[in-house]
Amino acid sequence: MSDNNWNETEGNEAPVQQEAPKPTKLDAAVENAKDDSASKKEWKLIEKTLGGLFIEQRRARRWGIFFKLLTFGYLFALLYLLLAGPQIPVDQAGEAHTAIIEVKGPISADDEANADSIIWSLREAFKEEQAKAIILRINSPGGSPVQSGYIYDEIKRLRQIYTDKPVYAVITDIGASGAYYIAAAADSIYADKASLVGSIGVVAGGFGFVDLMNKVGVERRLYTAGEHKAFLDPFSPSKEGEKEFWQGVLNTTHQQFIDQVKLGRGERLKDSPELFSGLVWTGEQAVDLGLVDGLGSSSYVAREIVKVEKLVDYSPQQAPWKQLVDELGVSFAKAMSTQLGLNHNQVLR
Repeated sequence: MSDNNWNETEGNEAPVQQEAPKPTKLDAAVENAKDDSASKKEWKLIEKTLGGLFIEQRRARRWGIFFKLLTFGYLFALLYLLLAGPQIPVDQAGEAHTAIIEVKGPISADDEANADSIIWSLREAFKEEQAKAIILRINSPGGSPVQSGYIYDEIKRLRQIYTDKPVYAVITDIGASGAYYIAAAADSIYADKASLVGSIGVVAGGFGFVDLMNKVGVERRLYTAGEHKAFLDPFSPSKEGEKEFWQGVLNTTHQQFIDQVKLGRGERLKDSPELFSGLVWTGEQAVDLGLVDGLGSSSYVAREIVKVEKLVDYSPQQAPWKQLVDELGVSFAKAMSTQLGLNHNQVLR
């Protein structure tokens, strides 16, 4: 019975499972090394990414500061140029002197020789007690009749206020058309014997492209309110009577010019049929015609006529932004536009 019990017990015994081998210290070290290696790679990647972000942030911050400073400097310079008025680059105070004002280049509102700048200089020179006389040193082919008229009228007005301060015009290379208009307001006019003087007339020009457009098959589509609103359009044919009308405008402007010259020069003008024909003469010829009182330079007038040899320049300095624009060629473009007749503003040229 014991045997049966033994066998029975043996048959009911569960199978014995083998235990997994315990990891050794070597295995643990290998696993830790694997974990450390992966962790280091991850940290290196994180550090590299964060480092790149920090560098980009620093770089962006530097450029941001730079552009902020640049913008601030630009705005400050622009504000200064807008608020700063014309500057006289000399010390007016002190001894007696002869004031000199430059009228140089084309006369227009957008050029250096504009009414605002020249009138400002005239007022400064007239109110300065040490300025015993004023010389307008002219080197200009002319320009806008409006700008010339403003300057002419202001000279006459100031002369009535400051009766003891004479004004002299000195023509250097050229004093023609609108420039002579201004000179006629002076008490006396001087020039060099070879100076070009006169051109008392009005001119306005342009081109007509109607036939050219017809040849190339281009149609002009222009819409206006007013029958003659586009009568100066170079791409449209002239209508009847428009040429005569425009000529009348030029004739009226010419007569205004003549009247002001006669008012300024008076009986000194000689009776010559060509005096107001638009011709120019040398300074020597202009003396005989009464357009000029004598031959001489600014220094000559200050020394021999005014008797105060020291010259003080009251001409305002050209604004820096205007100099930059001129250097960029805008003045050249404007000059070409005028010469090609692409604008139709009548000028005393």
